[in-house]
Amino acid sequence: MFRLWGKCIRNNHPVRDIVVCDGDYSKNRTRMVLDGLTAVCRAFDLAEPIWLESNIEEFRRLSRTRFHQDSFIETLDFDYLEIRVIEE
Repeated sequence: MFRLWGKCIRNNHPVRDIVVCDGDYSKNRTRMVLDGLTAVCRAFDLAEPIWLESNIEEFRRLSRTRFHQDSFIETLDFDYLEIRVIEE
């Protein structure tokens, strides 16, 4: 089962986190990641962040990335949103 961990971090401490699961393997990995990010943002009542080139590169290398204020339109009450694939 594909699992994506999303967490909001403020002052190096998690303030909210959630694990999103997806067992539909008819979808490719990219679709699972994007659907997981959508679910995380809905759970945290956030607009979806913009994927910058640095986010794409970091996610390709490490299967995780951090979205800072520059990836969001609205003002955040935390430092960054991190997503990480914890199981494929």
